[in-house]
Amino acid sequence: MDAVRAVAEPRRREILRLVWDAELSAGEIAERFDVTFGAVSQHLKVLRDSGLVTLRQDGRKRFYRADREGMGPLADYLQSMWATKLDALAELAEAAERAELAEAAERAEKSEEASP
Repeated sequence: MDAVRAVAEPRRREILRLVWDAELSAGEIAERFDVTFGAVSQHLKVLRDSGLVTLRQDGRKRFYRADREGMGPLADYLQSMWATKLDALAELAEAAERAELAEAAERAEKSEEASP
């Protein structure tokens, strides 16, 4: 399976995001999903076969990390996609905070008007 098809699946993109900057064991990755360990293992195999993650084995444990070099230009695309989503999330949080502050100011103003 090619890399683009591999990242078309949302759980695989999420796995890549998890191992983008840190090496995680298969168990640590699986803990973050609401599917079986076997399902996560299959996703990891697809990512590994597509050259998107590297595998390091230490005894019985398997550790995965994104292979940004092996991804080529796909790495830049994924990085920018995640950055864009984080920027949008930050904007939403800031807008919610501004709305909350405006409501609090409005309540305080009404409270002052109601006071004799």
